[in-house]
Amino acid sequence: MQQTSFVRCVGLVGVALALASCTVPAPPPATPPTPAVEQIRLPMGYIPNVQFAPFYVAVERGYFAEEGIALSFDYSFETDGMKLVGAGELPFTVASGEQVVLARAQGLPVKYIAAWYQKFPIAVFSLKEKGIATPADLRGKTVGLPGFFGATYVGWRAFLKVNNLNEQDVNVREIGFTQVAAVQQGQVDAAVGYIVNEPIVLESNGYPVNVFFVGDAVNLVANGLVTNERTLNERPALARGMVRALLRGIQDTLRDPDAALRISAKFVEGLSPEDSVQRQVLLETVKLMQAEQLGASSAEAWDFTQRTLLEMGQISALRDPNEYFTNALLP
Repeated sequence: MQQTSFVRCVGLVGVALALASCTVPAPPPATPPTPAVEQIRLPMGYIPNVQFAPFYVAVERGYFAEEGIALSFDYSFETDGMKLVGAGELPFTVASGEQVVLARAQGLPVKYIAAWYQKFPIAVFSLKEKGIATPADLRGKTVGLPGFFGATYVGWRAFLKVNNLNEQDVNVREIGFTQVAAVQQGQVDAAVGYIVNEPIVLESNGYPVNVFFVGDAVNLVANGLVTNERTLNERPALARGMVRALLRGIQDTLRDPDAALRISAKFVEGLSPEDSVQRQVLLETVKLMQAEQLGASSAEAWDFTQRTLLEMGQISALRDPNEYFTNALLP
């Protein structure tokens, strides 16, 4: 009996070993599918320029790619981008705050989701030899504007108001985008343009200037990322990814402007990292982006912006400022 039990046990062990030797190993874990990459065309509202360094940095370092976004730049007019986004033909554009207010007044369902600039980038500038040292010195002078539209005109009107001036106090001329030549050649006493552009060019040409920075005097909403309500409601992850990537690009540019300049040279034809003028343009741009909370805008700034447009006759009624923007997508 003991021998039979022993044989039976040995047989069972043998069967167990045979089964073990035939066991199929578990398959390796499946590789997760590669997320789909979405092609996004982003209207920029200007020509390729080092001012767009945060966007270039975010593309070069893969921040948009990490969000599943393949970003391309469309250097078209600011108003064109707003129309396309408002009509739902594109999900995003870059625009100044007053464009959002104007678009909402026309029934376009656009919304500002991240501030790129924290200060309104418009300036009034003149050659030092003109002796225009205070805003009051503009009385009776000829001031050139690109036109009676856009951020330069809105900034100009807000500047006049806070300095107790009006357009009848000065001789205002429409000169197109020739501010540098017009000031340099004495065709106008002063001109209105961008703090990161014309005053720097004049100084680099050997013409010292006096500059009144509108962003220091008024709380207008500046340039930022704009979307539409459909994208916000139906594709919030995409909108959040766009904001997150842009803010990473802004943060990197603030930390290392020289690296941002080198990256920008890959996107802007003719730009050299050794170009001292363009480096100054970038450093002035960095000043506009600095904030305690990157990307945020306030209801107070939006209200000031719409009230300025109301006084200019560009809109007919005031709205709840919260209709224009949201900070909900910020990290």
